[in-house]
Amino acid sequence: MGVKSKAAVAIVVLLLFLGSLWLQGGLDYHWDACLKGYNQENKLHQLYNSSGVDGAEGPQLLEGCPGQTFQVSLLLSHLLAAPAYESDLLLQPYLSSWDELVKFMEALGPMVGLISKEIETKTSIIRQLALLSEKNSEAELGPDGNLVNTGAGTENDPEASQHAGPYHSLRSMIWIEMNQGLVDFQHQTDSGCRTILRLHRALLWLKLFLQKLAETPVAGRLRSPSELCRESYQNTLAHHHTWFVRRAAELAFIALPERGFFYRLVCVQGQEDLSIVLNKVVEAIGEVYNRTQKALEENGMLDLP
Repeated sequence: MGVKSKAAVAIVVLLLFLGSLWLQGGLDYHWDACLKGYNQENKLHQLYNSSGVDGAEGPQLLEGCPGQTFQVSLLLSHLLAAPAYESDLLLQPYLSSWDELVKFMEALGPMVGLISKEIETKTSIIRQLALLSEKNSEAELGPDGNLVNTGAGTENDPEASQHAGPYHSLRSMIWIEMNQGLVDFQHQTDSGCRTILRLHRALLWLKLFLQKLAETPVAGRLRSPSELCRESYQNTLAHHHTWFVRRAAELAFIALPERGFFYRLVCVQGQEDLSIVLNKVVEAIGEVYNRTQKALEENGMLDLP
C-alpha cells in the first residue's frame, strides 16, 4: 500500500472516530474507556411565517426544492414551531429541526455526514426517553393525565398545562428529570438534559456557520465554506473537544463543497438570495438557541459532564 493510500485510510479512520466523539465535548473519559415522534406533514414544502420571528415584515414564504432530501423550508417551519409559551421549547419540532439539519450535513458529503450520525444518536435518546415516559406509570401526572408541574416558564401559562407531558417541552423535561433524580452533575448519564446540552452546543456551531455563509462582504472575495466552517467550529465546539478531535474535525471541513453547491442546496441563484434565505434560518435558530440557553442556565446545566 502506497503512502497516499495509507494516508487516505488514516483520514477515514480518524473521521469515523470523530463521528463517535463529536458531541461529547471535553469528556476525557473517552480516552480512558476508549420520537421520529414528530413528522410534520408539509407536502407543499412552503412556509408562511406568522409566528412573530419576522413579524415586522409580514408573512414570509419559502418554497421547496424539488428532488432534494434536505428542504430548507421544512427546517424553517420546524424551527418556527418549536418556541412555545413565554420561554419554552416544544421537543417534537425541536427534534424535527435536527432531522433536517442532519440531512443538510449529509448533503455536504460523506466526511461531514459521519458527524451527523452522532447527532442522530442524541435525538434518538430523547425520543426513546419520551416513549418510555409514556409507558411509565410512575410519572408524576395528575388525575387528568397531565403533568402536575412543568417547571419555570409554564407555571404562568394555563395553556401549557392543558397538553403538557414529561417530554412535551424542554422545561417539562428538565423538571421531571430533576425531580426523578435523573440528572447527575458529577457523572455522565443518558439523561435528556445532558443530551440536549450536547445538541445545544452543536446548534451554536451550525448557527455561526450559516450566519457566516450568509454574509456578503462589501469588498473582497467571498470566503470558502470550508474556511467559514472551520472558523465557526473553532469559536464554538472546539472549546469542548480534545486536541485529537479538533484536528480530526478540521480534516473533515477540508472536504466541504464550494459555495455554488450551497446555492443549489437551497435553490437560489446567487449570494444575495442565499443571504436572504439563510438569515431567516439563522434568526429562527437564534430564538431556539436562546431559549435553550436560558433554560439550561437557570438550572445550572451548562457544564453537565
